Amino acid sequence: MASEYTTSEYIKHHLTNASMCSTDNGIAFNKACADAGFWTWHIDTLAWSIGLGLLVMWFFRSVAKKANSGIPTKTQAFVELVVDFVNDNVVSTYHGRSKLIAPLALTIFVWVLVMNLMDLVPVDVLPSIAGLIGQHGFGMDPHDVYMKAVPTTDLNLTFALAIGVFGLIIYYSIKMKGIGGFMKELTMQPFGHPLFIPVNFILETVTLLARPLSLALRLFGNLYASELIFILIATLGIWQLPLHFPWAVFHILVLPLQAFIFMMLTIVYLSLASEDH
Repeated sequence: MASEYTTSEYIKHHLTNASMCSTDNGIAFNKACADAGFWTWHIDTLAWSIGLGLLVMWFFRSVAKKANSGIPTKTQAFVELVVDFVNDNVVSTYHGRSKLIAPLALTIFVWVLVMNLMDLVPVDVLPSIAGLIGQHGFGMDPHDVYMKAVPTTDLNLTFALAIGVFGLIIYYSIKMKGIGGFMKELTMQPFGHPLFIPVNFILETVTLLARPLSLALRLFGNLYASELIFILIATLGIWQLPLHFPWAVFHILVLPLQAFIFMMLTIVYLSLASEDH
């Protein structure tokens, strides 16, 4: 596939989302959405993230239905290992009491992990399949068919995850401290004198907003850079194999680490929000 494009066209094609938007002439796709404005849907990101989420739910549910208290199967042992790993981190990090935090942490870790693992799929496989489907099924030019299969390389998705966590931070802050306590936290820290209320409010607001911003940008930046390097390696053609394998092996460690960091920061931020002192 790389030989059909110049290097810059090849890279741009792989880093472009399949888009859908609403225009004056009805529903438009991809290049026609360039000037559509704000409401453009990245349908590949939505499809892969929702599909992988449903796959994870089905897998965990099927294992739970077949679980037994005797000798566990290898699959059950693996799921129990993941659940215990997440639970141990929640118990040691979250200092409040909530029935939501552990399931939330498990969902974030596993969902982000499987989305990250899509980065290990060779970069030409899924876009080529999508191109063939577009060409033979819908009469489209394969060059006009886009497919980004790694949802976490889309800033829209990482920000959506981070905004969800941010909403929970605000919820737990108000729940534990009340609106008055939450406002006092924003205005009377770190300097306890009333004269410093404007300074405190600016500092605390920046700190509060930096949490979802850092969550979103850290995950996006690491996965986007990783995918870009895979694409650059793919431009080498047959010579990519000696480089692709060690980079993929390295990412077997990096991709779970990024999911773990996202989960741990979520737990830490919610633990800070739940402190009522």
